[in-house]
Amino acid sequence: MVIMISVRPGGLPRNVAVLLLLAAPAVTARAEWTVTPTIRVRESYSDNYNLAPPEQARGQFTTEVSPGIRVSTSTPRLQLALSYTLQQIAYSHQPDRTGQQLDAHGHGEIVPDWLFLDASATISAYNVSAFGPQLLDPTQSTSNGRTVRSRVLSPYLRHYFRGLATAVLRHDDQHTGSGGLLDVRSKATTLQLTGDNGGKGMNWDLNLRHVQTDDAAQTPITMEDVNLTLSYPVNTSIGTFVTAGYEKHDFHALGAAPRGKSGSVGGVWTPSPRTRLAASIGHRYFGKTYSLDAGYRLRNMFWTLNYSEDITSTHGEFLSLPPAALSDFLYDLWATRIPDPHKRRQAIQLFLAISQMLGQNGNVNFFSHRYYLQKQARLSGVYSTPRTTVALHLASTGRTAQTSSAIDSALLGQDQLMLTDRTRQDSIQLGWSWRMSARGTVTLGVSHSRARSLSTGREDHNRVLSLNLARQLSSRINGTIDIRHAHHTSNHGGNYHENSVGAALTLTF
Repeated sequence: MVIMISVRPGGLPRNVAVLLLLAAPAVTARAEWTVTPTIRVRESYSDNYNLAPPEQARGQFTTEVSPGIRVSTSTPRLQLALSYTLQQIAYSHQPDRTGQQLDAHGHGEIVPDWLFLDASATISAYNVSAFGPQLLDPTQSTSNGRTVRSRVLSPYLRHYFRGLATAVLRHDDQHTGSGGLLDVRSKATTLQLTGDNGGKGMNWDLNLRHVQTDDAAQTPITMEDVNLTLSYPVNTSIGTFVTAGYEKHDFHALGAAPRGKSGSVGGVWTPSPRTRLAASIGHRYFGKTYSLDAGYRLRNMFWTLNYSEDITSTHGEFLSLPPAALSDFLYDLWATRIPDPHKRRQAIQLFLAISQMLGQNGNVNFFSHRYYLQKQARLSGVYSTPRTTVALHLASTGRTAQTSSAIDSALLGQDQLMLTDRTRQDSIQLGWSWRMSARGTVTLGVSHSRARSLSTGREDHNRVLSLNLARQLSSRINGTIDIRHAHHTSNHGGNYHENSVGAALTLTF
């Protein structure tokens, strides 16, 4: 359904006014907005809905009725996409409950070539800890699952000064909350200057950043850093760069003060448009650092390998952009297979979700008020033909706490404060999709993850096998049948297994 929208703003609440400000360029241009109401009805059965040990496992039927809406528009001055679902969940042996899912993001050009605005908002369920029962379905009931709400408003000025530089001045206003467990607000101001050398010889890039973070569980924290990068193209396929800077963080570190000089040196190799390799080695106040970013692409295949090291936090990871290499590749590749852009994105999201490839790189971004040194490696690959797609994802994430565990007593309890001092998570995920016909698809997902607490010796394993059959029953009705088996083991106890089956109909108006 396509509608025309005409709005006269004025005297509205802040959130509504921001959305109208973002939409103003499209309204002025009489943009076309696509509004699609949906409703999903799903009936499912789980033989262990609360993911308890075998002697406490209990089966239960679940009925889910989820009305939703999708809104989108795309013009030269505005790109906006919103998907919202209200989940009404009825259980056979426990009280009903309501849940929500939201994924909204947009980009608007307020003043041509000068003022822009990025905005996003999400509501989704996440696991609180990497240890213990792991939430796989919003209808499951565990003490380890929480709903996280986040929003980002990011106005910025961008202008090109001919012969000198391109300047970007950005202000980020961010919030992440989950009931009483997380409530973090941050404001960041960044200035980026990229030199204009006409594409010849050495070039430069200057970045300055100031971040103020307010966590309800601790005192405000300020982070400041400045970096200057000089780059030089050796030839058409090889380039080198060197970076120097200084960073100053005022969180209460366990070791030396989190401040000092930083620097790195590296190179970029692009022998062809299909192949890229970038690597660097450097030093920051916490020690040596390394980075790697490699990609190889053919017509039907894509591989990417990444390694990074940085100081991070739970709320920072929630607001970071997930890797988009696999989904972007499939979006381009499936253009002829699924011409409708929205249906194509839905099919990709379903495939990656069944393969357990969505989220934080296959590993759990566990809740914490602490800051961590995170070292992360990822290998992802996808191969696709007109009827078959296979995807593989390997991830390894290590975190070493930089601040005291006392601040997490409300999350972990006094007897588990050492659990997340040093952690290591490893995962392997495999997805296979077969297009049986123009209307039917079978998708199989297999995953195995391991979470280790290097400080306490605890080790948990999670194995998941998922099967999904989807069929387009008519132009407006889609049907799915899903089957899942999950198995959890731990040397700390609490082993369980779960089997579930469900069937759903989704109606698009």
